[in-house]
Amino acid sequence: MTSGQLSPRRAVTPPAAVPARRAARLGTVRERLSAGAPVLSLEFMPPRPTDDADRIWRNVRTLESLRPGFVSVTYGAGGSTRDNTIAVAARIARETTMLPVVHLTAVDHSIRELRSFIGALADAGVVNVLALRGDPPGDVTGKWVRHPEGLEYASELVTLLRQHGDFCVGVAAFPHRHPRSASIEDDTAHFVAKCQAGADYAITQMIFDVDDYLRLRDRVVAAGCDTPIIPALMPVTTMRTIARSEQLSGAPFPPRLAKRFAAVADDSSAVRALGIEQATVLARRLLAEGVPGLHFITFNFARATTEIVAELKIPA
Repeated sequence: MTSGQLSPRRAVTPPAAVPARRAARLGTVRERLSAGAPVLSLEFMPPRPTDDADRIWRNVRTLESLRPGFVSVTYGAGGSTRDNTIAVAARIARETTMLPVVHLTAVDHSIRELRSFIGALADAGVVNVLALRGDPPGDVTGKWVRHPEGLEYASELVTLLRQHGDFCVGVAAFPHRHPRSASIEDDTAHFVAKCQAGADYAITQMIFDVDDYLRLRDRVVAAGCDTPIIPALMPVTTMRTIARSEQLSGAPFPPRLAKRFAAVADDSSAVRALGIEQATVLARRLLAEGVPGLHFITFNFARATTEIVAELKIPA
């Protein structure tokens, strides 16, 4: 199905709810960021039918030992993992000490469907949401077409969430500007609109250069916006990671780093070692610049993140 076509109505299967007292004790990302110390956070993907779910949950448990401030659970294109996203987040809330944040995208959804999903989140005791416009299904670089009964901008999704419950809402930030923004100025205006609609914090697309983050932070502050922006890191563990980062973010991989990885491309161990080293250096520089936290994109693997965090001094 292409973006803009009416999605078939699908009932959301409610997962086992998180007890109210448990949900209240977990709190919100907003509260954790307000404590002042840098917050470690992680990103998981719901297991696909072909995935080894037991292996993924073992990695989740391993990463729990890092005591992250929160963990986010992604949402497949066009809602392809919708029910599983809620179920994974609810299970994390019930069975671990971690605070789950559910991704929600507007792409290929009517407002009615979004309201249904938001209601399912509330019923499951999930109050932390990352509100995203989303990419066209099947081609992240394809033309964006609004669902005929849906929303045009992520700021509208933030507003919808605010209207339907006491949610803590995060949004995306783009160090190189969103691929569909006409200019840096246009991108900044859209980001500020999301914050004005009620966003509590933002997480960037993956970054590989601290200056990219600093330029983003400076232009947002210059626009009069002080919403906390958390940089996202994706350690390069294989050469494929570089191509994937460009596909997912729409931003070029830094040429200086690309040359270093190209020099060891035939040695997979050397590629991984360089990737861990560079991610650790980047994380240290970001912490020195006073970032509110670090967000690691894990792809449901634990080893790279645990190695990097072991080298950092992030208060639990």
